[in-house]
Amino acid sequence: MLTSAASTSSAPVSFLALGDSYTIGEGETAAHRWPVQLAALARQQGLNLAEPTIIARTGWTTAELQEAIAAAHDHHTYGLVSLLIGVNNQYRGQSVALYRTEFRALLATAIAFAGGQPRHVVVLSIPDWGVTPFAHDRNRAQIAQEIDQFNLVAHEECQHADVAFVDITPRTRAAASAENQFTADGLHYTGAQMQQWATLALPVVQQQLR
Repeated sequence: MLTSAASTSSAPVSFLALGDSYTIGEGETAAHRWPVQLAALARQQGLNLAEPTIIARTGWTTAELQEAIAAAHDHHTYGLVSLLIGVNNQYRGQSVALYRTEFRALLATAIAFAGGQPRHVVVLSIPDWGVTPFAHDRNRAQIAQEIDQFNLVAHEECQHADVAFVDITPRTRAAASAENQFTADGLHYTGAQMQQWATLALPVVQQQLR
């Protein structure tokens, strides 16, 4: 059972979602964004998770997300903070070493938003865009290898900071052989795929917010 502090009879748990196109659900309606679906699933399970505040934009790298956070002047503290970032670092050919430095800084920012509580932060791994129809003429094996390297860095930094890491990458790779998993641009994911991400994150968040 969830404690009364997290139940639907209490005040909602505030939720901040940080990221890029995968967080805003490029090509889908707002209701299909994975953080919105996560909040809805949580409420169905008795966890009163508020609709997310989202700081994310298509194309953002780690540095651009950090700049946008600074520009937002958001000084609120949130009960839950999510972070999904890095695909554009890989896409632009930026180094894994730079990603580590910038991701570490973003993780510290996320923890600060969570009131200094690492256990109220959840990180999702980077989807493998190499399996998408958009990447039909790209080196899919190289993309997969590089995505794995970036995700390894994120996982290591999460372990060091005591932050939960949810690996959604295998689900995104499985989407290659499934129907209705990609939006019209052939690059981003439909609500059906993002629901899987939310479902994977849900038990982690439930445990965190007990």
